[in-house]
Order: sequence, then structure tokens, then C-alpha cells
Amino acid sequence: MPGTFSVSDAVELAVVERGGFIESRHAGSAVVLSPEGEVVRALGDVISPTFPRSCLKPFQAVAVMTSGVTLRGEDAAVATASHSGTAAHVALVRGLLGRESLPSSALGCPPASPTDQAARDELIRSGGPRERVYMNCSGKHAAMLLACVANEWPLEGYLDPGHPLQKRILDVVERFTGERPGAMAVDGCGAPVHAISLTALARGIQKITTAAPSSPFALYREAAALTDAVRTHPWAVGGPGQPDTIAIERLGVFAKVGAEGVMVMTAPNGATTALKVLDGSSRASTIIALRLLAGAGAIEDAAVDAVQAELDLRVMGGERRVGEIRATV
Repeated sequence: MPGTFSVSDAVELAVVERGGFIESRHAGSAVVLSPEGEVVRALGDVISPTFPRSCLKPFQAVAVMTSGVTLRGEDAAVATASHSGTAAHVALVRGLLGRESLPSSALGCPPASPTDQAARDELIRSGGPRERVYMNCSGKHAAMLLACVANEWPLEGYLDPGHPLQKRILDVVERFTGERPGAMAVDGCGAPVHAISLTALARGIQKITTAAPSSPFALYREAAALTDAVRTHPWAVGGPGQPDTIAIERLGVFAKVGAEGVMVMTAPNGATTALKVLDGSSRASTIIALRLLAGAGAIEDAAVDAVQAELDLRVMGGERRVGEIRATV
């Protein structure tokens, strides 16, 4: 059965250390681009297609923003977010829906509970139900619905690959990555997801995150607006204690995690990395990306050391720290 690159092509990216003993190893592939877009490091297979999962959200958001929907600031950030469902996140999503008096039932993502512990506890205490607005992709879906309204596209079936919105998104993915997807499937939120290589993913994200706000092309002006929104409102992209939010706040990077161990990150100087942890675990993705960018000279090692302490990569033995999850790249 066709799929992402095989284990024989993978290299070690991170380890889990307990009491000085390496308990687990995370293998995968990664690519690093220079600020000029040249491949300066390739680990494992960076050519075979893999599903970017939520790392596609920046492309999806730009597609919406170039389809007659004005998104700026927090609204743009939540449109590309994998948010944790706090009250503030939900307010942004409801605000997007409220632009066109759309009910939350119009969202095509599944009902969920917040992943933020405090918000989840509050929902349980209140006896409230799981709702679509709490789902981490609800900002993306709300933005998609706005694009449908703006273009008089049907709301019904907006997640079907043949829908005009999804065709527009695919076109934007291909324009930025320069690659035709090798496969298409349904993401966890119900939207189409397109398989591309890590090299194409990195190049596409780099084009978005280094786009000039003064570009004569709307595609790049909107990409620049999205990038500014993410870096200005990192809380909206993830949430309290979330790795993306921490990395963006502390280091000024553009960071976007995807399910199944995918990660993209662009440093302030434009250097970009994309990676896939083969076992699907995302617990080490952020620190791997940061170490790769530090190794390329795009971020200071000391700054990454400081951020690592906030990422909760501790391995616990009872109530005592006995090890850590650490990148080996």
C-alpha cells in the first residue's frame, strides 16, 4: 500500500532519556532551507510525499484570504490555528461566524471538547456539551465558510474535493510548493489533505513566511498579512503552554505543528525547516525544529536552551524529574 517514506529511509531525530538510559528513539526525516531557499541539510527521505496535516493550514488560510475574505490580526491567526479551545479562541471563531450570521452547526469539523485543561474543566463543571467551535480546526472552518459566502459558493459540501473552495485551496498549495500532490485523503477535521514532499512543504511555507507586504501580487500580500498575524498574536495559534505559541512568543519564529509528527518552522531570517517524525508522535517536533534551525545558524543555541525549559519535555519518575526528551539532530 502506498504511503509516506519507509522506516529504512528514516534517521534518528530525538530520544527519550530516563535515568541516563535511552528508553525510546524518534526517527523520521527533515529538511532545512537557507534564507535563499537552498537545501542546506536533508535528513532521511525529503522527496517522498507525506500528509502535512495541520501544516497545510497556512495555505488554506491564504486561499481564503485571496477569495474575498478580509482576515487580519487575531482573525487571521485563528484561521490558521490548531487552537486549544479557550474562551478567547471560541470568541474569535464565533466572531468569524457572526460576520455572516452563520450558526456553529454550519462548521464541518466534528464536535469536541477543549484541549486546554482549564477550559475543559470549566466545560465539565458547567455541564456544557461538546461543540464544533471547541475543535482545534474550527477557526479554519469558519474562515472557509466565509469564503463560500463571499463567492456565493454553496455551504453544503464545502469540504468536498470538487467544491470550488477546495479547488482554490489545492491551486494555492501547488502555487506555493511548486509540486502536484501525490495523494489526497480526508484530514481529522474533515477537510481534504494533500500529500507533498517535505522539501515542497518547506519551500511553500518559506514563500508564505517571507512574502513581502508590498508585493504586487495579492497572493503574497495576503501571505505576509497572515505571517504578521501569527507572529503578533501567537496565543491565537495554539494557546497557553502550547509549543507553537511558546516558540513564536519567545523566538519570533513562524511555527505550525501538524498531527502525526509533522512540523514546519521559519526563523526570523527566513531559514525554514519541515520535518516528519515517522511514528507520528509530536512530542519532540518543536525542539527538533528549533535545533535544526539553530544548527543552520538561524537561531542562537542559548535561546533554544531557554525555550526548551518551557516546552515541558521532562521525563518524570513519580514526582521527580529523571530524564528528558531531547533532539539529537
